[in-house]
Amino acid sequence: MKKLVALMVALTMVLGLASVASAAEYPSKGISVICPWGAGGGTDAVLRAFCEAMGKDLGVTLTVDNRTGGGGIIGHQAIADAEPDGYTIGMITFELSTYKHLGTSELTYEDYEPLCRVNTDAAAITVNAEWAKANNITDLAGFIEVQMGGSSNASVWHIAGGYLMNAADIELQMVTYQEGAATAVQNAASGFIQGVTVSLGEARNFIESGHLICLGVMDDQRNSLFPDVPTCKEQGYDIAYATQRGMAVPKGIDPAIKERLQAACAAAVEDPDFVTFMNNGGYTIAYQNAEEYTAFLAQSLTDVGEAMESLG
Repeated sequence: MKKLVALMVALTMVLGLASVASAAEYPSKGISVICPWGAGGGTDAVLRAFCEAMGKDLGVTLTVDNRTGGGGIIGHQAIADAEPDGYTIGMITFELSTYKHLGTSELTYEDYEPLCRVNTDAAAITVNAEWAKANNITDLAGFIEVQMGGSSNASVWHIAGGYLMNAADIELQMVTYQEGAATAVQNAASGFIQGVTVSLGEARNFIESGHLICLGVMDDQRNSLFPDVPTCKEQGYDIAYATQRGMAVPKGIDPAIKERLQAACAAAVEDPDFVTFMNNGGYTIAYQNAEEYTAFLAQSLTDVGEAMESLG
């Protein structure tokens, strides 16, 4: 019996030393970063730029793995279920605050170890340029009953449509896209739907090409990339609404590895190339450290639930 106890103690010590050594050598290979949304959308764009910046600090390549479907649930679940060794991490988004309220998944922020918040982006009302011209629409006051698109059902941009309907006292037929905002924007630019309630960064290319025009931004201040586009509040509609994106790892990760990733996140938000990308793309850097982000997510879970209930 004494030999068995001694063997168990020795094994525990060996495993403990192996863990310390593993953390000290981390990272020794590339890291997979799960994105719950499709390529070409705002989350994908921000994450790829952020991975480039993190890779500079960590000295390894971070590869984005798009796991789409289920309104973001598949990707979010994959992050939570990943091996907590630091070699599979991911970006969590606003929608994580909606799943439990919807009854579509039990996932919440408590199923992860948050690393940091990266950015927030306000929703904007952007419409097909030809349709707007044909209907003489140049601002929100001229807005009429239309068919709009967002991302997936009860996602951040879908709920943005609800905020708009309440504030403007209009009816919208919201068309949802499980892949995310990129598909919605493409359909609006092609005229299959009349507009979208996504971020300016996601609609930017089609706005600059003249296929879409933005009528207003759901923010307290104008977007620096499109300073001529007024806020909804400036036009008499009291709407301020935004998405959020942040980094997280599976529960049970070695604290030393988590600390190393947190440091890389803090360095990444200040990386000149990342800052330039965000500014040029119209994406807002809104960094919070792990503690601040965790508190934010806890409050968001409550606030979003109340907003969803009020919108039915």
